[in-house]
Amino acid sequence: MTGTSLPSGAATLGLLAAWAVHDLEEVATMGRWSRTRVPVLRARHPRVPDRIWRTLEGVDGRRFATAVGFMGLVVTAAAADGYRTGGRSAFYQDSLNGFGLHGLVHLAQAAATRGYTPGVVTSPLLVIPFTLWARGRLRRAGVLRPTRPRDLARGLAVAGAAAVAVQAAARRIRS
Repeated sequence: MTGTSLPSGAATLGLLAAWAVHDLEEVATMGRWSRTRVPVLRARHPRVPDRIWRTLEGVDGRRFATAVGFMGLVVTAAAADGYRTGGRSAFYQDSLNGFGLHGLVHLAQAAATRGYTPGVVTSPLLVIPFTLWARGRLRRAGVLRPTRPRDLARGLAVAGAAAVAVQAAARRIRS
């Protein structure tokens, strides 16, 4: 190790705390947003395939909350693995990268829709700053793995795959 000390629990377990606050925003706003904004966006963007609009319209709040709960299990496992390994865990670091990139996706969604989208408030205030701070802590501790574009892609892929899996699990339970 080249740094002075391993990252504190704040850098590893903090991933779970930051995720929880961010996802509370999403859970609190997704149902209403999907009922009120998606029809407006659908009319504004008629070239977007219907299957995408059907996915977004009328999001079932209980199903969405169930999916968020399942994702909480994934994030808990990543944060705990990060804590257990002093931040060295590839799973934790990929999850951290995916979380930060997820925040950038929220900003892009809000820009593309020219308005609020669930998760966009906490993305610039918490998600992105936490990710940068935690990566800085890992870097100073000498445990941050070099991040190449393929590493960022893997982090986003991990987040995307987890999102698809938890949505499928929630659909199976709540259907």
